[in-house]
Amino acid sequence: MHEILLIDKPVGWTSFDVVNKIRRMVADKEGKKPKSVKVGHAGTLDPFATGLLIVLVGKENTRRASEYSKLDKTYEVTMQLGEVSSTGDPEGEIMPVKGSDPKLEEVEEALQKFVGEIEQTPPAYSAIKVNGQRAYKLARAGKEVQLEPRKIRINRLELADYNYPEVRFVADVSSGTYIRSLVEDLGQALGSGAYTSALRRTKIGEFSIKESKTVEELTD
Repeated sequence: MHEILLIDKPVGWTSFDVVNKIRRMVADKEGKKPKSVKVGHAGTLDPFATGLLIVLVGKENTRRASEYSKLDKTYEVTMQLGEVSSTGDPEGEIMPVKGSDPKLEEVEEALQKFVGEIEQTPPAYSAIKVNGQRAYKLARAGKEVQLEPRKIRINRLELADYNYPEVRFVADVSSGTYIRSLVEDLGQALGSGAYTSALRRTKIGEFSIKESKTVEELTD
């Protein structure tokens, strides 16, 4: 079986959970053991995030994973002001920040400041390898993680709604962009602190969430 599947990942699932589920389904269909079936994904989504995940079935497709993961992506982002998170998302320790409540104009101005090619430092809680180990594993073990800034490109940041402390916006970004880091940088720019409280990926290149299926629909 050789397929490119567009999956709407549910909240609470890891990308690997989705791959594992589909691997077992394909193995059952083909009468094989799961470990003999090649299934992978192109572009991780954090467990708290939802949305488009490209799942590749078959050796020929899994070899092209990097080709798909390098495509630009679009996200619907919910940013919580007035607080920060140890992980940059709802799963970390949430701490209040003393600061002013930004005005609408200040939020719009801050968003536009980050459009274009910028340098971004990835979050410590990321899958980037540091001396052969995943950064998030080192961070969870209480070890200091220092990651180098990298160049990324923000194509568009469009405000959808602002009702303090919640900001909702759409982000069109290059591959390698960490929305959690972007939100934290926006919080610093606004002087209010911020973390990503919800995240949904809606596009990867020309692939759209509108073309996706849920895991339950695949099962049916």
